[in-house]
Amino acid sequence: MNIRKIVKELWPELNWIEDEVLREKTTKVWEIALERSVLSAEDLQRIPFTLLCGPDLKVSFMDHKQCVVHIAKESGEKMNSFFKDELPVDMDVLLSGAILCDVGKLLEYVLDEEGNAVQGTYGKYIRHPFSGVSLAEECGIPPEVCHIIATHAGEGNMVKRSTEAYIVHHADFMTFLPFKERLKV
Repeated sequence: MNIRKIVKELWPELNWIEDEVLREKTTKVWEIALERSVLSAEDLQRIPFTLLCGPDLKVSFMDHKQCVVHIAKESGEKMNSFFKDELPVDMDVLLSGAILCDVGKLLEYVLDEEGNAVQGTYGKYIRHPFSGVSLAEECGIPPEVCHIIATHAGEGNMVKRSTEAYIVHHADFMTFLPFKERLKV
């Protein structure tokens, strides 16, 4: 199957990006990542979205990723509605960043002998925020989107985040931390 078609099937949310050039570049990043990864589109539908919550986690990479994008979109729309020009959210930048923030995991993860996702040697040296920015820059993604990719994870706690980066960061962590650290009674 054509890699572009695979990416479009994985990411119908790409159509939410109104800027045609940014939508095309965002699509291209995912194409390159899939071409270079040992993971297939089918693997992304079955492997756990994080390796930090144990091997029995049932939430797939794509379930988590699409949830993050949907939460980010709705958050950005609400912020634009309530805060207007006081704290404007660039929705195309936000959506591209949300779609791309974990694309580097396609290079960070490998499959073990049983087909389970594990962090590969490359991933141990270069975590996904860094490899994601590298892939994005290769495709001409603008710096304001690369900033979201770079700062969405813990590495971003060392710098100031844009409004869009805060939204993606919180959408990502609010759909991760309850799996990892929620109160259980």
